[in-house]
Amino acid sequence: MTISILRTADGWWVQTAKGAAKIDTTAATTRELLAEHSAIEAAAHGSDTVPLESLKLLSPVTSPCRVVAQMTNFVSHVKDAGMDPKTIPLTFFRKASGSIAGPFDDIVKPDHVQFLDYEVEIGLVIGRDIPVGTTITAANLSDYIVGLVVTNDVSARDIQLPQTQFYEAKSYPTFTPVGPALVLLDPDELKRFGNLRLRLRVNGQIRQDMIVDGDMIYTPLQALQALTRFQRLDAGDLILTGTPVGTALSAPAKPLQIIASLLPPALKWKTFFKRQTDNPKYLHDGDVVEASSATDDGAIDLGAQRTIVRFVQ
Repeated sequence: MTISILRTADGWWVQTAKGAAKIDTTAATTRELLAEHSAIEAAAHGSDTVPLESLKLLSPVTSPCRVVAQMTNFVSHVKDAGMDPKTIPLTFFRKASGSIAGPFDDIVKPDHVQFLDYEVEIGLVIGRDIPVGTTITAANLSDYIVGLVVTNDVSARDIQLPQTQFYEAKSYPTFTPVGPALVLLDPDELKRFGNLRLRLRVNGQIRQDMIVDGDMIYTPLQALQALTRFQRLDAGDLILTGTPVGTALSAPAKPLQIIASLLPPALKWKTFFKRQTDNPKYLHDGDVVEASSATDDGAIDLGAQRTIVRFVQ
């Protein structure tokens, strides 16, 4: 049975059928909380609860921490970007943990950003320290992945593409909404990762809707095996696993790509983004973004976040 951990400004909670039960802990960080196994179990079986709607939820993943993301990790997204999935390597980029926000906080677009995009993703939360060189297998994967969260990898496309790197474009404050819950899984539940469905709506319209199995290129096991060749990970760190088709950004038609390849870089991007102004899918001031992930049978439910886009004037 999954355990859903919630966080507010005054503590940690377990979501139960009757409401939310407070965890008896002084933990200030996700890392510290994950060491409190007995306190979490006690709250999960407790009877003293408060209504869920009375809680103002924060991200269940605290910062500072490492936020590492997989690039172009869904076949549908890769094809939509005009690339061949068979040629895609397993690669990563970093986001600043200062970009982490709560599941119901506003997404704030900086004034200099024009093209704001969304990417619903499943986040892996690391449960114990993983030194470089650690051997990770299918048999011990659940020793290191303690649970999952819903995330939205918000992206400033007009910053990302001309720079040809992701760090700034994906690291502004509020650009990584996380939660509402950190859902702790047992080994058998983690094996159902591929059954999870990713879904994102903007103003009630479905933009992304895809089951992991059959679309994800590199699994969590492959990701951790690759990362631990060079990157230490600690309890409480967050790994984003990629997004399926449906983002606002999409590859231009082949003839336009050929023409663009002949232009100087500055002119190429100026031309590209001039065409992007006609794309209505980019986020606008006041847009409501809802991101969720669950198995279709409801056995694993990571919850749903609801964020409103605000433009800084």
